[in-house]
Amino acid sequence: MVSEPENAVTREDEAVETAPVEVDASVGPSPDMERAQLEGRVIEALCEIFDPEIPVNIYELGLIYDVDITGMNEVRIQMTLTSPHCPVAESLPIEVETKTKAVDGVTDVAIDLVWEPPWTPDRMSEAAKLELGFM
Repeated sequence: MVSEPENAVTREDEAVETAPVEVDASVGPSPDMERAQLEGRVIEALCEIFDPEIPVNIYELGLIYDVDITGMNEVRIQMTLTSPHCPVAESLPIEVETKTKAVDGVTDVAIDLVWEPPWTPDRMSEAAKLELGFM
């Protein structure tokens, strides 16, 4: 019995050699696609954080104004609170930073707590407005 090469395809009692397939390991998602995927994972993490007084996550609540990711996967989040006198004014930004740093691929995090423009219920998503009876 004759053994066939490993990269052979058998067709009706005849062995046909096939060329090995080469895969270019350098081809992968574009940097923009990777950044968009990382942003999606960051937003998922932000959606796990809730204002303790409101049963809606901070992203849907509209407290996150901007998520910016650099080419080095450093994340800068611009956020606000419902009020400067919010009881979680000190702890919520720290929780946002901690959860964001835990996202796979994030190299560093900077949180900018801003008061302009001020938060209003208009910043909430439709889902949040429904949950809270605004619609």
